[in-house]
Amino acid sequence: MITELAVERVEFTCGMCWHRWSVDYDVQRYRDALDAEWEYFYRDNTAVPSPYTPAGAPPCERCGRRWVGRLVARRPIPLSGDTEAPRSRVPAKGAHRPERHTAPFLQATGHLQPEPDERAARPPEQRP
Repeated sequence: MITELAVERVEFTCGMCWHRWSVDYDVQRYRDALDAEWEYFYRDNTAVPSPYTPAGAPPCERCGRRWVGRLVARRPIPLSGDTEAPRSRVPAKGAHRPERHTAPFLQATGHLQPEPDERAARPPEQRP
């Protein structure tokens, strides 16, 4: 059973070249029949490992190294079941908002990126 849905913005800072970037992940928490809880991460509609692990961190676009991300913001997505929430019936023929089938995907990096760190602009030997 799905217990929580959220969008999490994860920030990465490369410890080698100090490049900073952030990525939005769709996160699904799930409880199985044995009452164990699991997390699933998706980036651009593709299942990926947790960005909070070295294996799941995307490579730095400048030097290719991987650094574990840190959570900087999250937006929970309400689960269905709220009887007071406004709702709209979807017609059976699928004619409701047909443009949603052809709309481009919202990219995981389609948001403003952090300002460049002034340390990253310096040669490595001049960094503190």
